[in-house]
Formats: sequence, structure tokens, C-alpha cells
Amino acid sequence: MSSLNGSKAFQADIIDDLSSYFKTSNASQIAKNFASTIELILIDEEDVYSKAQGEQILRDFFIKHPPIKTSIFHKINTNPNYRFGVIILSTSKETFRVSVTMKKFNNNFLITELRIEPAKD
Repeated sequence: MSSLNGSKAFQADIIDDLSSYFKTSNASQIAKNFASTIELILIDEEDVYSKAQGEQILRDFFIKHPPIKTSIFHKINTNPNYRFGVIILSTSKETFRVSVTMKKFNNNFLITELRIEPAKD
């Protein structure tokens, strides 16, 4: 796995990494990928938060909705300055659609918008 040393290789499939962090309800790993401020749309609440606030809101979400499994529904990774992914998050009570918008800052993709809403059947 020595080919994963470069930051480009590390971030090549950031959506895959995020999907596994959501599955394990790892708010701190997800928050490591937040930009300094993040637009967070959580079910019916929308606001802009700091990295730390965003992480705490995610922790609370995972406590209320423990994940069972995740699957990647959609991924855009062809633009050199932009990434977008949709992760389907199944919890014990309901299924959510997680939309992740990332922009490039200093060679790293950071999450600028995270939207978690009930999945439509």
C-alpha cells in the first residue's frame, strides 16, 4: 500500500472513505474533512457551522440514528476542483440520503456542504 502516500492518492476516493466513516458513525473522521465552516442541512434544519459545531451535530445525529449500513448511490469525481457524492445511510429506524459537496483547498478536498435528509422511496 505504499502508493497511498501522496495526498492525491489518499483523497482519490474520499467519498468511499466518508461512506465507511458514516457506517461506523465516526463523526471525528468525517469532521477532519470539513472546511473551516460547513453548511449543514440536517433533516429540516439548515445553518452554517464551524468545524467543531458540525462534528458535535453529527455526533448527536449518530446517537439518535445509529447506522446499520451505507452504500454509495452517486459520485462525481471528474472535476479537478470539485467532488460530490450521495451516500445512502440505513439506520435502525429509517434511511437517509447524505449528499456531500467538496471543494479543493490547497490540494485537499474539504466538505463545504453536508446534507442529511430522509431518503425518498
